[in-house]
Amino acid sequence: MTTRPPATAGMHHVALYVEDMAACEKFYIDLLGMDVEWRPDAENVYLCSGSDNVALHHTDKQIDGRQRLDHIGFIMRKPEDVDTWYDFLKQHGVPMRTEPKTHRDGARSFYCEDPAGTVVQMIYHPPLEHL
Repeated sequence: MTTRPPATAGMHHVALYVEDMAACEKFYIDLLGMDVEWRPDAENVYLCSGSDNVALHHTDKQIDGRQRLDHIGFIMRKPEDVDTWYDFLKQHGVPMRTEPKTHRDGARSFYCEDPAGTVVQMIYHPPLEHL
């Protein structure tokens, strides 16, 4: 495939490592008005405001500096777009972390790396398919 797939729906997903899960939940839920979309376990919570998605991942590790980024995510409009992007990026030598996978919540995604090593998730996320 030499032609770029259709444009993404933008970057509406950010995942953060946090040491104090309760304080971060309070900020995003109580202050910013986000709703809990999914809490798979005590170490992870996915929040949504209807047009974006923030994932909080608990860590006990001391994080150097102020950086808390786990990965960035680009929203796909259809689940099959995930596979199209996977093939396209792989053919262009982009390092892949995972293969496309459908998750329990109906999302479909894969992880790759940008040239600086930032983890990038290409994700179809059902609550955001209208974007």
